[in-house]
Amino acid sequence: MGRDLQNSLVFEVATEVANRVGGIYSVLKSKAPVTVAQYGDNYTLMGPLNSSTWQSEVEELDWTANEPFTEELKPLQNVLKSMHSRGVRFVFGRWLIDGSPRVILFKLDSARGFLNEWKGDLWSLVGIPSPENDPETNDAIVLGYLVAWFLGELAHLDHKHTIVAHCHEWLAGVTLPLCRKRRIDVVTIFTTHATLLGRYLCAAGNIDFYNNLGNFDVDHEAGKRGIYHRYCIERAAAHTADVFTTVSQITALEAEHLLKRKPDGILPNGLNVVKFQAVHEFQNLHAKKKEKINEFVRGHFHGCFDFDLDNTLYFFTAGRYEYKNKGADMFIEALARLNYRLKVSGSKKTVVAFIIMPARNKSFTVEALKSQAAVKALENSVAEVTRSIGKRMFEYAMRYPHMGILSEIPQDLDELLKPSDKILLKKRVFGLKRAEGELPPVVTHNMADDANDPILNQIRHVSLFNHSSDPVKIIFHPEFLNQNNPILSLDYDEFVRGCHLGVFPSYYEPWGYTPAECTVMGVPSITTNLSGFGAYMEDLIEVDQAKDYGIYIVDRRFKAPDESVEQLVDYMEDFCKKNRRQRINQRNRTERLSDLLDWRRMGLEYVKAKQLALRRAYPDSFRQLVGEELNDLNMDTLSGGKKIKIARPLSVPGSPRDRANSVSSAVYMTPGDLGTLQDANNADDYFSLAVDDKEDEEDRVYYDE
Repeated sequence: MGRDLQNSLVFEVATEVANRVGGIYSVLKSKAPVTVAQYGDNYTLMGPLNSSTWQSEVEELDWTANEPFTEELKPLQNVLKSMHSRGVRFVFGRWLIDGSPRVILFKLDSARGFLNEWKGDLWSLVGIPSPENDPETNDAIVLGYLVAWFLGELAHLDHKHTIVAHCHEWLAGVTLPLCRKRRIDVVTIFTTHATLLGRYLCAAGNIDFYNNLGNFDVDHEAGKRGIYHRYCIERAAAHTADVFTTVSQITALEAEHLLKRKPDGILPNGLNVVKFQAVHEFQNLHAKKKEKINEFVRGHFHGCFDFDLDNTLYFFTAGRYEYKNKGADMFIEALARLNYRLKVSGSKKTVVAFIIMPARNKSFTVEALKSQAAVKALENSVAEVTRSIGKRMFEYAMRYPHMGILSEIPQDLDELLKPSDKILLKKRVFGLKRAEGELPPVVTHNMADDANDPILNQIRHVSLFNHSSDPVKIIFHPEFLNQNNPILSLDYDEFVRGCHLGVFPSYYEPWGYTPAECTVMGVPSITTNLSGFGAYMEDLIEVDQAKDYGIYIVDRRFKAPDESVEQLVDYMEDFCKKNRRQRINQRNRTERLSDLLDWRRMGLEYVKAKQLALRRAYPDSFRQLVGEELNDLNMDTLSGGKKIKIARPLSVPGSPRDRANSVSSAVYMTPGDLGTLQDANNADDYFSLAVDDKEDEEDRVYYDE
């Protein structure tokens, strides 16, 4: 009897499982609730063990006990026992995130003794070279062989389930050619979130990458950059997987030229969208988190705090420290030009721009810590004196009109504020003073290589030094944000909620989680048409209407760099001109786009990829199951009259409304209508996202920021 196509064991393999490094961590973490709801304990994530962080990410389970495994999953436990008996060590447990998926994290060092043998096998089996001095590739090989070992034994022991292995990025890609060459009975999917060569070529900053994709000699370019062996792994993974996917249309175009295989479909990245019961709730969250940022800003700019926080806007950019790819160079240049424009126009607005990009640093600066401590001391002293004044006022009022007290309230400040109070307050205020000519710092940490840091060097080049005369201030925070941060104690999502505008002018951004996260939290953002997210939204929303929904899209593909910078400055200046009511209106519209990014919609594309892989791996069984012959050219052609039932239909997003129909009419959407960019190209068939001439009903309600 063949394997059951409707009962699968699904394994997702990535180096960022319970290991926060970049965007794939966010993909896996946010997708987990939807995937676990579908597969339950048949879904397992696999990756390398990060010994320094796993204990805060994973609840370890006793894999030798009977409780974690049902009778159906006993083969999985037996494979773990077999590998453990051969010296392989791992952590088996549940990832401490929503959905609590099972994880297997391999201790790569426990299998390091097999490395040379596996390198030789990789060369003889698929012709992939592996140099001695590349620890990242060595780790990829060890992980790939361990996962292939696991899958091979599981396929041998379990003949009931179909086994699906979904590998993310080249670092987890070694498994795929091994499964193909060893004829392991598993179904394989490979997703590249960004091509290696594309990332390297764009990082150079001197190549018109997207308009010359067909002209690159890929072997030569990879060899010239010393990444040929990595490129070989990535290309082999793309060609040996049953289904090859990317995360956006623009990355699909890149992969077709650089990896020489056209992707079978697009798996756009989603998010878990939590809708509030009342529209004002996320506005209140913005106000609450903004106040936390205000506290940090008061401390950072102490002694030079000469601007009004009620008239201050918080801009930010965040992500992996790729100076040119992530658009940090363009952001800083645009801030300098915005600073000039605001000066010339006499604007009363102040812009505090944050750059949140982890970089090599030694620690927080002593000055940053002392600044926050000094402000906290003042706050505590004021609170203490205020309590004393309140107590004295109470006693004064209680004695009136006796004991010589002739008025209902004190007439002399000295009756309430004692000399000791004045001395204490003066000491605290004097403690906030800076040395003559000293300016608030632009960086919060001691950088490991301050003189050669690209971001700091460009800040120096454009002379954004936080002068009092500059309406644009800048703060570089070279570390991930979290609540344990001693100077800015906010998690990243809380920080985003407190900001007014996210700015992500990326040149190379296969998807772009940061602007997507902003959208879900109702924070307007600036992106580009070279990011997967920007292109996705550009296809969904009518021409020139995106900015009305808080999605500003900079053209970096068909404009010269200076023109793109000017367009970015125009967008930021336009945002600065908005009054509070207009910004609240825009945030309402931005938040209503969040349904388009929900994993409940995006996750259907993963289901389509799995169905296509099953169709290709088991064509006869698949045909028998669905009752007809289906085209397996790609994910979109795999359609027919009878479908495998995989999930209930999705609900219709409440807005944007369909302009083509009456205001009261609803546009009903089917699963997958907006799931891929290919589908989105026909978005006009479903609805039109234009802004009505008159305000939406929700926009007539205003809330304090």
